[in-house]
Amino acid sequence: MILRTFALMALACTSACATITRGTTEAFVVESNPPGAAIKTSNGFKCAATPCTFKMQRKEGFSVTAELEGYLPARETVTSNLAGGGAAGMAGNVLVGGIIGIGVDAMSGATQELSPNPLIIDLIKAAPPPEVAAPTAEPIGVESTD
Repeated sequence: MILRTFALMALACTSACATITRGTTEAFVVESNPPGAAIKTSNGFKCAATPCTFKMQRKEGFSVTAELEGYLPARETVTSNLAGGGAAGMAGNVLVGGIIGIGVDAMSGATQELSPNPLIIDLIKAAPPPEVAAPTAEPIGVESTD
């Protein structure tokens, strides 16, 4: 009886196939054209200059803002989608792990992947500020003869 209980507990703990094989995070890469943009993400990550690589949770999307002097700021959205490898892990749960493994994989985000990855942001050059013409003024105290 004890051996059977131990075996069931061990199966429950290892049944989250995608969580075990894929993990809950992935390397997320941000690049910019031109390179060197400062990056901020809506989930709190920062990088001083692209290219950047972050270790991100797979289960939630976020936004990325890029700023580079002389260029307009850019904002892109990254989504979390069902991955091919995640679906395979989920299928493994159906065969081996059962409901517990499916629940663990779904809650951990192990079945997901971030898209696009890598994120490549094309920055648009900012228009130069308009030239200000020097004001033309008539000398003080001199009347016009017109």
